[in-house]
This record gives sequence, structure tokens and C-alpha cells, in this order.
Amino acid sequence: MRRRVCAFFAAALALFSIFPCQVEAVDTSAAAAILMDADSGRVLYEQNADSRMLIASTTKILTALVAIREGDLSDIVTVKREAVLTEGSSMYLKEGEKLTLETLLYGLMLCSGNDAAVAIADHVGGSQAGFAKLMNETARELGMENSSFANPNGLDAEDHYSTARDMARLACAAVENETLLRIVSTRSVTIGGRTMTNHNKLLQYLDGCLGLKTGYTRAAGRTLVSCAERNGQRLVAVTLQDGNDWADHQALYEYGFAAYPAHRAAVLGKTLYRAPVKNGIRATVPLVAAEGFSWPLAEGEHLEMSVELDAPLAAPLTAGRSVGNAIFTLNGREVGRVALLCGESVPPMLDSAMQTLKLGLPQ
Repeated sequence: MRRRVCAFFAAALALFSIFPCQVEAVDTSAAAAILMDADSGRVLYEQNADSRMLIASTTKILTALVAIREGDLSDIVTVKREAVLTEGSSMYLKEGEKLTLETLLYGLMLCSGNDAAVAIADHVGGSQAGFAKLMNETARELGMENSSFANPNGLDAEDHYSTARDMARLACAAVENETLLRIVSTRSVTIGGRTMTNHNKLLQYLDGCLGLKTGYTRAAGRTLVSCAERNGQRLVAVTLQDGNDWADHQALYEYGFAAYPAHRAAVLGKTLYRAPVKNGIRATVPLVAAEGFSWPLAEGEHLEMSVELDAPLAAPLTAGRSVGNAIFTLNGREVGRVALLCGESVPPMLDSAMQTLKLGLPQ
């Protein structure tokens, strides 16, 4: 049985906001919107975030993620006629043309090529239907509970939809993929004999923007999924059916970074608590964090920490041994936990006495 051996440390983690004035509320022109902290998943703003809606070419974030996971960037893809005939935005592929999967991914995410999406789907999934199955499997894995994908490009279909919340979850996973992040943050690239420029104007308008994807169809309206980073904190914004999306995303980020800055509660390798030790040459041992932990906090909020040990500590203890967890709560709700490791070895008291006798030293 685990025992909670330490009460709350509110004082150590009372990380209050230092804003000089109150942060103003934010609003958007979108039919649905959300702002999410990418690392913690905490929602900082939402509006109709669970309404199922058309998402247009923001679909291609999932297309790219699946292709990178399932394919190889160096794969040579032969363009089929079906891809060339695909309607809508294009990277202007030609039938029989041979390109690497990486080149197609740039065409997919920078040019928003519907032709690239079909070529990728045929290569990775065997067909658009086979690729759509992979897309839906990945969506379930990411917790996208209110989404359905029928094609790789986002063209309107009855069984092709998502929500602002689900698209934010997708974006959080996407920016964890280094290859995908490299592609979506690229403003312009020359690859495979093509020079391509990113349609995402936020890369120019917004300091710290990491990119992601724009989208538009007449039925879906303007859709936009983006990510921005400041001071090591990443936020993800999603707006669906929003005619003022560039400005709305900038406003969402200004609000989010000001109102919910990330506070570091644990640093890898740093002591979080000193625990008592039985029968050791020292009465306590430092317990250090096995990983870092941060959480976005609004003004007046603070984290509380409690320590839960697997068992009472008794010597001998070895440095690096996992002995329990630090549990972080906000308003009584657990928001995270970090494994605790012994920060140093603690020999038993008897061994210390025996060593002294062997050396012939006075005790």
C-alpha cells in the first residue's frame, strides 16, 4: 500500500501571477474555437468546442501525421491519374511523375495540395479508403472522440467532420512530431525541383508562430489550426468557420500567454522533498524529480504538491532508485505527477559502524 507521507506544500508552489493589470477577456468571430496549452492539454478558452463541423484542409494535419508515421520520407511515389484530377488547391502534379514522400508532404502542407493528399493516400494506404481507415484509427488513438475522416484532403463529405477540441488534440500531437513540425514551420522551400511557399500567413504575422494549417471550402468557411511558442510554452489555437481568423488567432495567443503563463513546478534532477530514512547514516534523503513538470496558471491560482511514497524509506538506499511520486493538484484536482528518485545513496548505520571498526578509527 502506498502511504501519503507528506502534507501539501502550498508555500513552495504558490506561484502567483505577476501581471501589472488584469488581462482582458477574449472573443472571436468563429462559429467554434478553442485555445489549448499544448503540453498540459489545459483549455484556456473555448467556444462551441464540441460542435461537429466541416474542417476543410486542416484535415491535412492528420494526413501528414499518418504518412510520416506509416511511410518513409525517402519513398519514391509515382503520381497516378486520380491524384492529378483531384479538384481544388494543388501543387500541380503530373501523371507518372516520381517524387519523394517528403516532397509531397511539403506540397501537402505548404501548397495545401489536394493532389498531393491523394498521391500520399494511395502510396501509404493503398487507396484513399485504406488511408481513411488509418486516419480514423489514429484519430481514436489521439482521443478525437467526435471526428470522422472520409478523405485525405478535407473536401466536403457527410462523414467527414471534426470539432475544435478534437483538432486541438490533433495539433498538440502534431507539434510533438519533429518532422511534421519542421515542415509546417517552413515559410518557403525548394525541393524536388519545386519552390513552394506556405499559405499560412501567421508565420509572418505572429512572433513565435510554429505554423500548422489553413483551410477553406465554401461550406466549411475559413478554418485555421495554429501553434505558437513563447518562453518555452506552446499554445494551440483552432477556429472553425471564421472570416477573421488571422486576427482572432493573434488575439487568442496574446490572451493565453498573458493570462495563463506556464509555471515550472518540477525540474529534472532537482530536489522536491527531503524524506525521512530509517536506520541510515543520515536521517533524510533528498528526493529529486525524474522529469520536469509545468502547468499554466491564471492569476491567483497555485499548485499544491503532496508526496506519495511506495513504502517508508529505510537504508540502504541507492541513488536513482524510484521511491514514489510527487502529485500536483489545482483546486483539489490532480493535474500531474512526477516520479521521485533518491538523490543520493544512504548506507545503513550498521555498515558505517563496521567500516569504522575495520579501519581502526575511533567511533
